[in-house]
Amino acid sequence: MPRTATISQPTLSTLTRQEREVLYAVGCGMRDSEIATALSLPQDTVAGHLARILAALGLRDRAAAIVHAFDCGLVTPGRGPRRQTKVPVVPAPRAALHRATERRTPEPPLRISVLGPLQAWRGGQPVDLGHLRQQSVLAALVLCPDRAVSQQELLEGVWGMEPPATNVVPVYIYRLRKLLRGGDGQRPVIEHSRCGYRLLPGAAEVDMARMEELVTAAGAAERAGEPAEAVRLCSQALGLFRGELLAGLPGPLPELERLRLTERRTALAQRKLNWQLQLGRHAEAIEELWALAVAQPLNEPVAAMLMRALYLDGRQADALNVFDRTRRRLSDDLGVSPGQLLRRTHQMILRGYDAGLGLAGATP
Repeated sequence: MPRTATISQPTLSTLTRQEREVLYAVGCGMRDSEIATALSLPQDTVAGHLARILAALGLRDRAAAIVHAFDCGLVTPGRGPRRQTKVPVVPAPRAALHRATERRTPEPPLRISVLGPLQAWRGGQPVDLGHLRQQSVLAALVLCPDRAVSQQELLEGVWGMEPPATNVVPVYIYRLRKLLRGGDGQRPVIEHSRCGYRLLPGAAEVDMARMEELVTAAGAAERAGEPAEAVRLCSQALGLFRGELLAGLPGPLPELERLRLTERRTALAQRKLNWQLQLGRHAEAIEELWALAVAQPLNEPVAAMLMRALYLDGRQADALNVFDRTRRRLSDDLGVSPGQLLRRTHQMILRGYDAGLGLAGATP
């Protein structure tokens, strides 16, 4: 929730009119160079005004000045500039600032990717999403598409046990709205309600949503008796994953989502490979299974599928070697023996039970 105003009018009265204009512009997220252009001032003068503002109001840094601009009512998150009748302003510069921060020009569609490093594009051009914690706030909204995320959830999910000294969530939301706002220049991409913040449905194309659509279509293809089409669709879904998931984003929520999405990707890969084995495309599946087994040496279902593929490709010795290597890793790293699936696959290979191996290992 936006913070209520805590700064009284006499405090703002300590600033000159031009300093109030600079504080307003800082609250809108403008850089010194942008403020200088909007107010027709040298950039050094803007920096000097900001230094005097910080000293006069007892603020620590620029981030604190941004929060102060929200608290005293100069800027309202998601609503753009707000003119206060009790705070006199210079008409011409304010009009310039309004034009600089509130342009209503058509913008191209927005795309957001979370199946790798967090990225956004508008009209094919990358969008600078700002500070890493600001990016984590956006990731939290994108990864919870069907509900609002409360400010408390954002604080806990992005900062964990070390909450910020100032209430920066509304500031980050305001900046993200400004960066990602809808193509009509008016409808916000992020909405605020009493329950929190959420990314508006249909406001952006998100790769995670596309991935789930492809997985649903693959399941429908399988049920329709078209496993080759299911493999094709599942391959497209896996192709949307690229690089380290949510790379570099801080906070407990991105870390949990990295684990969840990694498990999702592994399950999809197993599903596709299982269909390939059912189609008799053993050699095609072996290379991917080797890579998956190396990346997850303790994953018994993956090891069992690799053993099946090797055996059905005429490589019984290699299949048995996979069992021995996996058994040793389970014993050394976890102190456990192979589970039922791995043991059953091993016994079928020893007995040459081709029919059982062709169907073993249900789709995850």
